[in-house]
Amino acid sequence: MYEGETYEVILQRLLDRVSDGVDKREGSIIYDALAPAAVELAQTYETLEAQLGLFFAETTFGTYLDRKALESGITPRKPATKSLRKGRFKDGSGAPFDVPAGSRYGLDGIVYVARERVSQGVFHLECEAVGSIGNQSFGALLPIDYVPGLGSAELSDVLTPGDDVETDDSLRQRLLQHIRNPSASGNAADYLRWAMEVSGVGAAQVYPLWAGAGTVKVVIADVNKQPGGAELIADVASHIGNVRPIGADVTVEAAVGVGIDIVATIVLAPGYSVQQVTEAYKEAIVEHLKSIAFVDSYVAIARVGNLLLTTPGVIDYSGLTLNGGTVNIALGAGQIPVLGSISLGV
Repeated sequence: MYEGETYEVILQRLLDRVSDGVDKREGSIIYDALAPAAVELAQTYETLEAQLGLFFAETTFGTYLDRKALESGITPRKPATKSLRKGRFKDGSGAPFDVPAGSRYGLDGIVYVARERVSQGVFHLECEAVGSIGNQSFGALLPIDYVPGLGSAELSDVLTPGDDVETDDSLRQRLLQHIRNPSASGNAADYLRWAMEVSGVGAAQVYPLWAGAGTVKVVIADVNKQPGGAELIADVASHIGNVRPIGADVTVEAAVGVGIDIVATIVLAPGYSVQQVTEAYKEAIVEHLKSIAFVDSYVAIARVGNLLLTTPGVIDYSGLTLNGGTVNIALGAGQIPVLGSISLGV
């Protein structure tokens, strides 16, 4: 709106207001007097231009985005949450072993606390640190406190993934979805919004009337765009149960993961190894599969090939297959793509 209000334009406009009988050349008294004012005015217009973006959902950010969401009736930005993991414990002879509730164990500098016994030697472990960092490590745990009789401890499944503070992009997506798909007393947009309000949910699909009148099915994926676990399903079901219209029969299910196995032969650039390329390609593919979860109805082999070709260290490729074939992988209702394996040869 104010992009045309540059220093040069403002200065010229100021000079034009001065009588032509006055020396207005650069270096003159009037020129030198007006130039600083033109600079200040130009900076003011730049600030006004930036401020305009704060009033629109697509361009605002930070605290201003929080305020925009609040005035639209969107729940506040999701806070960071702790990861809930499964821990397996054995005694010195390898038999399942129960550890004390509240005992603490470490792995890769992260501490996990035994919270709830699931079965003999199997416990729910809560990460002491908030955020996605608690989802990343797997393997042998070391007891921080002495536990008599403990032989070994292992950190395994992610039951409820920890989540970082909701990003601007995620909150903006919820806000825009709410604005563009207004609520209507329990319509599909309502159920999608309610599901996405739950910490740990990264994507959702809603199927109205899936089993007849008055029924709704909500399928969810976690923040890593993996099928939601039992704890997350329970959280979503509880939240929706508290806000849904009376009489609605709601079913919450985890998305079904469709494994994507990728095989290809590559031509390596000098100085690169297959392992380096595979790791870089894996990161790109994982992000791509996340981006299309509940968005696209298929995994495009052309897109997978393009990501491989643009991976650092790859000059060319051939023989690309997805799940053993050379066609797109279709995704059905409630299905999301998840990476299976990557096998790159030279």
